[in-house]
Amino acid sequence: MPTLPWIPAAQAAPTSEVVVMASRFRVRGLRHVLLFFIDSMRVLAQMRKADGAVGVSLVAHPLRREFATLSAWRDRAALDAAVRGEPHRSVMRRQRAAMADSAFRFWTTPAESLPLT
Repeated sequence: MPTLPWIPAAQAAPTSEVVVMASRFRVRGLRHVLLFFIDSMRVLAQMRKADGAVGVSLVAHPLRREFATLSAWRDRAALDAAVRGEPHRSVMRRQRAAMADSAFRFWTTPAESLPLT
């Protein structure tokens, strides 16, 4: 399963600040990895097109059953709206039982520091 490096979505004004979200997901077993990856690709496609998305990336470590995302957003309201949209909302519901754990971190950074790694 590939690692998808930073994919720009929309241009942020260089003098602005963006909201960054990093997430890490670990599924319970190897049997959950493929479906989680497929769902991740659906969500990634949604996020790339979401209003306020500045950029996204995905790192998959299938043998460790781990996935990580990094994304930048115009503001927290845009991020929250995307999370409530489809297919993200359905994927969260469908994958809940497969989750061993998840973690999220948020911060702001100058748009000129993009792309993030």
